[in-house]
Amino acid sequence: MIELIEVRKRFGDDQRWVTDGINLVIPSGQMTCIIGQSGEGKSVLLKQIIGLIKPTSGSILIDGQDITKMSEHEQELIFKKCGYVFQFAALLDSLNVFENIGLSLIEKGTPIADVLPIVKEKLALVNLKPEILYKYPSELSGGMKKRVGLARTLITNPSIILYDEPTTGLDPITARVVHELMHNMQKQLGITSAIISHDVEIFKYVDNIALLHRGKIRFFGAAQTIWDSTNPYIYQFIRGLSEGPIQTTEFSHKE
Repeated sequence: MIELIEVRKRFGDDQRWVTDGINLVIPSGQMTCIIGQSGEGKSVLLKQIIGLIKPTSGSILIDGQDITKMSEHEQELIFKKCGYVFQFAALLDSLNVFENIGLSLIEKGTPIADVLPIVKEKLALVNLKPEILYKYPSELSGGMKKRVGLARTLITNPSIILYDEPTTGLDPITARVVHELMHNMQKQLGITSAIISHDVEIFKYVDNIALLHRGKIRFFGAAQTIWDSTNPYIYQFIRGLSEGPIQTTEFSHKE
């Protein structure tokens, strides 16, 4: 579904490569979590996939089509199948829940009477009741805002969803609810998902783990094997250890 080939990105005159020759395949119909320390460029990587940031060089293929070689119009057609869930939900404070979720349809001129049942359907998918339709973001809890943001992403029926830190700022119980929701929805709808997260609890719900370190993917493997990994950086990351004496300059993509 998504393939990155030698993707490099640096900004302006900065000599540091944020992404430095990334090669990664995000399998179709599965959830892949991209992990790494803060400042490693995970969000930059995600934004390159969705077209918000253009790579300096390399190829990004979605369904076999290289978006880096497309015109803006051609990219728009590809990105219609993609959804992006922002770190802090990014709801519009001046709009109620119904308007936030249905905005893209309303802007296209879809009659309100036709938008309403679609919005209710998406709310049900994220386990929210119609009673909140006319509440404003300021009236919602953090977890509810996250779910409304996800419902808004689902309004276009995407086959690909990219999540940027979906549980940031949530307590452990609410974070688990969001993880379970993402997992169940992915299985139900067959969505291809790429997730940036620092929360190791997400390993229980995703299919694959990719480790980003110093601009490259240093590890890719099944999430169910991650706790037994002998990769030194994986070992340190999931146990919250500092680098210490372990050398992390050499990694392999597989065990």
